Amino acid sequence: MSPEIVMVLAGLFGFYMAFNIGANDVANAMGTSVGSRAMTIRQAILAAAIFEFAGAFLAGGAVTQTIGADLLDLSAFAGEPMSYVYGMLATLLSTALWLNLATHLGLPVSTTHSVVGAVWGFGIAHGGLDAVVLDKAGAIVGSWFVSPLLGLVLALFIYRVVDRQILQSPTPARASRRLAPIFVFVVVAILVLAMIYKGLKGLHLDLPLIAAVGLAVGIGGLAALASHFAFRGRLRAAEGSPQAEKDAVTSIFVFLQILTACYVAFAHGANDVANAVGPLNSISAVVATGTLDVGAVAVPAWVMLIGAAGIVVGLAALGHKVIATVGSKITEMTPSRGFAAQFGAATTVLGASKLGLPISTTHTLVGAVIGVGLARGFAHLDMKILRDILASWFITLPFTGILTVVIYKLLHALF
Repeated sequence: MSPEIVMVLAGLFGFYMAFNIGANDVANAMGTSVGSRAMTIRQAILAAAIFEFAGAFLAGGAVTQTIGADLLDLSAFAGEPMSYVYGMLATLLSTALWLNLATHLGLPVSTTHSVVGAVWGFGIAHGGLDAVVLDKAGAIVGSWFVSPLLGLVLALFIYRVVDRQILQSPTPARASRRLAPIFVFVVVAILVLAMIYKGLKGLHLDLPLIAAVGLAVGIGGLAALASHFAFRGRLRAAEGSPQAEKDAVTSIFVFLQILTACYVAFAHGANDVANAVGPLNSISAVVATGTLDVGAVAVPAWVMLIGAAGIVVGLAALGHKVIATVGSKITEMTPSRGFAAQFGAATTVLGASKLGLPISTTHTLVGAVIGVGLARGFAHLDMKILRDILASWFITLPFTGILTVVIYKLLHALF
């Protein structure tokens, strides 16, 4: 296969992969906001498009490393760089096809786990188990259980606090006047800390912990002070009227939920774009250098642009399917429940990433949605939807692994 054909196929498969990441994973950011009616589907897609693209193009380069180098022993491909290229082409296509199928069925699945299954598949097909870095396996399988459980527990706790301290208060507006600035402080501080301490190196925001915490606390404090004056007038005016108090309190959680959703969209674009353009960048590096030293080549701007554009087009075209599942089919959403789920998931992902736990954003968010549903009892969860989602999670690795082997063998046979 000529280098030109390789790069054309890589660009097409990379765009198709990014397209399906946008279609499936956008629910992580916007599903609960649409389900709670904090945003319309069009508003959610527009906001996600802006923040996903910004995260992917501006800050995604730092995490776009070769996925294969972390999961495979590249010495197994010594002297056969094109076998590695065929494997990465197969990875892109098989993972995109799986995500496309899951999106068609409205099932939120983990893009990261899909890619892992694909890479392991062609690695085993080429060099047996010796080609696979097996010490990653336990952590990845364990994350199937850790991710949703952590999200569930934290979202359940946050919603219980909101429900008892504000929603069930005899004077919700007065309780909100006292507690809303605290919520704003915590939300903004954690989101700022996530952005600058999680290591968005593409924007040079990878500050040390003490400096990051200080900056996050300062910005959070300013946001809390601003929210105190912004919310005070409306909440005072609503006191004494049950419907007016309910509307005023709801508007606060709409604001908090949208703020959190936009952050998650930015972070998703920055981090998960690597699942599409990581293999694409590896292919480009091998073609350019003729060697397997794929980490030595900087990520080209055109590679990031393909990933960012694909995510935006995918979420605009098909994003509504998985948004419907996460936002309304698992359990009924309101702005307060949506905020608890979204913020619980975002906080869990941040904490886990700092502890080195390889958890899935998708799994965490679904677990958080289950958590706010459990706060009102099992009767408020759609167990059939949950059964289908859990089944798709366990199918992901073997499905993409086997499909990748088939495509990998076909590419070898053809070229």
